[in-house]
Amino acid sequence: MEYSPILHNLYVVPSSHVKNKLFVFCIMLSLWVYMIYCCVGYCSTMPNLAYGSVNRHENDSEVDNQESSLRASRDLLNNENDLDSRGEEWDEIRGEAKTLDDNAMSGFLNESESKKLPQAIIIGVKKGGTRALLEFLRLHPDIRAVGAEPHFFDRNYDKGLKWYRELMPKSSEGQLTMEKTPSYYVTKEVPARIYTMSKDTKLIVVVRDPVTRAISDYTQTRSKKPDILSFESLTFKNLSAGLIDTTWSAVQIGMYAKHLERWLQYFPTEQLLFVSGERLISDPAGEMARVQDFLGLRRVVTEKHFHFNPAKGFPCLKRPEVNSKPHCLGKTKGRTHPNIDPEVVKRLRDFYKPFNSKFYQMTGHDFGWD
Repeated sequence: MEYSPILHNLYVVPSSHVKNKLFVFCIMLSLWVYMIYCCVGYCSTMPNLAYGSVNRHENDSEVDNQESSLRASRDLLNNENDLDSRGEEWDEIRGEAKTLDDNAMSGFLNESESKKLPQAIIIGVKKGGTRALLEFLRLHPDIRAVGAEPHFFDRNYDKGLKWYRELMPKSSEGQLTMEKTPSYYVTKEVPARIYTMSKDTKLIVVVRDPVTRAISDYTQTRSKKPDILSFESLTFKNLSAGLIDTTWSAVQIGMYAKHLERWLQYFPTEQLLFVSGERLISDPAGEMARVQDFLGLRRVVTEKHFHFNPAKGFPCLKRPEVNSKPHCLGKTKGRTHPNIDPEVVKRLRDFYKPFNSKFYQMTGHDFGWD
């Protein structure tokens, strides 16, 4: 059979066209497989959180059925973050899922990204403003932070550092990995455990007027347990004698100096930064400048990232580069506090005064709560 150039072209051209299509299809398929792989890897940590929350809920119900209402009302220290953090965790999970979508392609192109143990941790305090600080920090391009509270050093330490590392988001060279769990600050075993992981870990503590913090703590608990005893009843062992119940977690957490003593046995003061919860609301950019300096980061998060919401009573976040609508913290923030007997408030202030004075001396900063 004779060779025909015309017939040859008829066969070659379609074959080349099919190969091009097949090549493009293979690339697209590879990208989709990689994105699915990332999503599956991310979600693999979620059953632990969800399962833990369900177990805690079931255990709490059993305890409530077995113990008296007074003891159940007072015994809040061991599950101090459960009541409010569940909703916050799922808010953060949704946010992280969006971040995953945004960063899937960059992660594919940058294979140097890996999961690392945190170099900085927000260790406290509950109802001090830790969620707000974490949200502010996550605006910084050099920070990668897990949203849901890991509770590794106080509840899950037996699972090991490998389990802990897997909870962290991937980060590249030059990025800082962070987490926040407010109960760390008041848990006795945590300072030694963090020191064992890394003695160079930077620690951030968000503190707030201990009286206001206690009332906020109570308000959060009451929103979940409406039948809880009154604030006044829980504050005092004996109301007529005026004896403060320091075993109640809402009171105990605010004894900042007492807890700080344990941390200073392992970490020097220059490795701890104390952030004012009040200033985080009144001057978020100023307080964020301190935090970014402490972490050795560029001052990227500035005044242009904040918009004060008078209805909420605290600043909301905005991304000026995309001219987006301000994003406020969840509905669990900014609850209206109940009216507390002024005499009870005065007695609490008198109780906290020596603790506050010592705390000012230990940190070298007067927070002006007295």
